[in-house]
Amino acid sequence: MSTAHRSRKSPHPDCELREKERPTCVGREQIVLVGLDGFEQHLCPAHAAALWLTDPTLRFSAKTRPQGITAVMWQAFGGGDRR
Repeated sequence: MSTAHRSRKSPHPDCELREKERPTCVGREQIVLVGLDGFEQHLCPAHAAALWLTDPTLRFSAKTRPQGITAVMWQAFGGGDRR
């Protein structure tokens, strides 16, 4: 048995738009949006909502859990910080 401690998962998933100095990520679910070219973007719900609202060609990947889509809708239309 190993006595090494496993690192705990970060409270925020690795969002491709996360800024190191000023993190603006909100939400814990990992969202995968796919463009028409098939390019995937792995985002937090806040950034996914912003992109999804401004780019009608983006769609949710099957890799995104239903709870993740709910979190994006909450960010897009619920108007609150839901952590």
